[in-house]
Amino acid sequence: MFEKLVEVGLLFDFYGKLLSTKQYNVIELYYIHDLSLSEIGEQLSISRQGVYDNLKRAENHLYSYEQKLGLVKKFNDNQNKIKEILDHINKISVHLEQSDYVIKNDIKRIETIIIDILKNDQEVK
Repeated sequence: MFEKLVEVGLLFDFYGKLLSTKQYNVIELYYIHDLSLSEIGEQLSISRQGVYDNLKRAENHLYSYEQKLGLVKKFNDNQNKIKEILDHINKISVHLEQSDYVIKNDIKRIETIIIDILKNDQEVK
């Protein structure tokens, strides 16, 4: 269940605005605010079954958007590539401990930029 919570949460971050207002609210209340189907039904003035149907429909839309657009996969792939670049920079930096000062500064600057990108991407989530 935890994996699905994270997965739907990430899909919601990327594609939530493409859902209908009711679907958006149901996903947000269920996955983000951790309300039960009954509690959501009370808030939205619909039956528990109506909440369930909207929830499943919204989840299907989110998965469909990802299947068609692949933005979450691209995002995760880029995160992994950036982390790999950082790893290589760290390895090079170790080898240059006694080398040219200018190269070390350039490496540090690249590392700082990459870390900044990663931090900014985390804020998007």
